[in-house]
Amino acid sequence: MLSTARHSDAVTDVVVVGAGIAGLAVAHRLTSAGIAVTVLEAGPRVGGRMATDEIDGFRLDRVGPLLTTSYAELARTPGLGGVVLRPFAPGALVHNDGRYVRIGEPFPPAPWRAGSARGVGRGASGRTSSVRTSSVRASSGRMPAHSPWGVGRVPAHSPWGVGRGSPHAPWGVGGAFTVARALASAPRNPAASLDQARLGASLARLAATPAQRLLTRPERVAREALTARLPARTVQGVLRPLVAALLADPDLTISSRWTDLALRAFARGRLCVPEGGSAALPDLMAATLPPGTVRTGVRVTEVSIDRVTTAEHGVVRCRSVVLATGARTAAALLPGLRTPAFHPVTVLHHTAPAAPAAAPVLLLESDPGGPVAHTAVMSAVDPTRAPDGRVLVTSTVLGALPDDPERRVRKHLATLYGTSTDEWELLALHHTPDAVPAMPPPHDPRRSVRLLAGLYVCGDHRDTSTVQGALVSGRRAAHALLTDLGVRAPLGTAAEVAA
Repeated sequence: MLSTARHSDAVTDVVVVGAGIAGLAVAHRLTSAGIAVTVLEAGPRVGGRMATDEIDGFRLDRVGPLLTTSYAELARTPGLGGVVLRPFAPGALVHNDGRYVRIGEPFPPAPWRAGSARGVGRGASGRTSSVRTSSVRASSGRMPAHSPWGVGRVPAHSPWGVGRGSPHAPWGVGGAFTVARALASAPRNPAASLDQARLGASLARLAATPAQRLLTRPERVAREALTARLPARTVQGVLRPLVAALLADPDLTISSRWTDLALRAFARGRLCVPEGGSAALPDLMAATLPPGTVRTGVRVTEVSIDRVTTAEHGVVRCRSVVLATGARTAAALLPGLRTPAFHPVTVLHHTAPAAPAAAPVLLLESDPGGPVAHTAVMSAVDPTRAPDGRVLVTSTVLGALPDDPERRVRKHLATLYGTSTDEWELLALHHTPDAVPAMPPPHDPRRSVRLLAGLYVCGDHRDTSTVQGALVSGRRAAHALLTDLGVRAPLGTAAEVAA
């Protein structure tokens, strides 16, 4: 317990600085091993960039990273067993030169196997589905059981246009008429079909390749590696917007290895978001820690291996410290830590008189001038994010914030959805300059989390710039700390570090 006195000392085994998902993952693993932990968060709430605001009954993400159901760490992390993932319709639609190219089948070929049927990913039967992380299982060398295509194979109706499914079939009767009409009018020429087949084959190979094998590939800029495997028009028109949505890098300057792993995750699972907003993950993790573990509104000003100094509550003494803040704050507290470059992200939320698309589909824009990189009717993906009967459209702009962003985005959305946006109302606009750490080659995804015995650092800037990477870094930091303390880790923790 922290004292409320200005200059008194408090004592705990471990202080974790920062209550983002990496810090909360550390806290869960340490408390499971019997370690007394105090998590100090400078902000008024947990979650860091995984923040969701509530405005007039709408739940609005500030950054809103996309997840996939193949993120194994969502199932591994203590405290996340109750999280519900709301899947998008399989694949995505890419707006390319006035037409739509589909990456994905219109609906799952078989009933969704991972979790209860109570989300909003509409299938052919019209039923809705969601995915609980407790149902997800990982496999390094084969299709996981939660894949919508079964285990160990990519079927003929692969969601990338290979085999029976036509690459230009309409999205389905549940989609917006404008989207269906755009898909139906897409050209059916041999070159387009060949491009789709090549793309499908490439993604299928990635899906079936063990992750460790991908990490042995030569590392270079993603654009170079992708254009060596696929036509430049496919990379620019389809893969670039997909990678941009997954990793916030619209210029494909990212490491080719981590691009391949992101595409592998996409190929093996379903794009999804947490039910209730991104903050659902850290909120659940914080709520399932022992009472009193997390303290918000406490700003740390100095750290060392056996104490932290706070602006509000004096010194907190401890046996070890884990720095789990963002990269800039970590470098300010520990000068000498590398600060990466960042990809800025702007998220705009609108409400509309009527849903511009009925299906929970993710729309991607191939034109890098956008300004919208991707958009979705989020109330169709996750109805809990909007009041009953209301529509929520969430759109993401990558890179520097353009002049008059709301007007430009509204105009672009009218093109993407094929409907007037004059009566749409802006609910919120959030610009985050340091939203996603950049990962140019060479990128070390296993940067040391142990600085000294008793001093550790974790976060997506020490691993990969994803929710998965943040959780993995927290797991690694907890394992390193427990090893230094000579505490036997809970069953499975040591083995997981090598996964």
